[in-house]
Amino acid sequence: MQIETPPVDRDVPKPDGERRGLILVNTGNGKGKSTAAFGLALRATGRGKAVKIFQFMKVPTARFGEHRMFDKLGLPIVGLGDGFTWKSRDLDQSAELARHGWEQAKAAILSGEFFLVVLDEITYPLIYGWLPLEEVIATLHSRPKDVHVCLTGRRCPQEIVDIADTVTEMTLVKHAFKAGIPAQRGIED
Repeated sequence: MQIETPPVDRDVPKPDGERRGLILVNTGNGKGKSTAAFGLALRATGRGKAVKIFQFMKVPTARFGEHRMFDKLGLPIVGLGDGFTWKSRDLDQSAELARHGWEQAKAAILSGEFFLVVLDEITYPLIYGWLPLEEVIATLHSRPKDVHVCLTGRRCPQEIVDIADTVTEMTLVKHAFKAGIPAQRGIED
């Protein structure tokens, strides 16, 4: 490890641009995409901002750790899917759930009621062709000025990356699962 001297001067000038809603993307093959989005949602909620989370691959009855905590905080999180596609009995139904869920998410974005809308795992219905990419992009462009939208999932379409204000790619360096360690409750749920 290289020891560094802590910075004492601000190297970057303060931006003087207008404050506005941002499009944020968490993508890549590493862990932490949804977790980072949930942290963002908690930060906004802590500031008294209205937040809504839509999970495109989770079932509406899901009770993972984040659901239990968000329920306690009164932060709305909505499951829109029917779970992992490899467990789905009917991919046409999965696609229909995604389309119906998108209508709900789109309405929330365009309503202006929320400071932040999280579209967790939306990249999957996009890359599976279940949602029209052009419509999602048009909605992001036409959202009210102060609405922030955070999109998560692997293989985010380049067209969304191109219009996003902030894109973070989570890189897989090492994963316990590859060493034969099963998922841990409270870490991966």
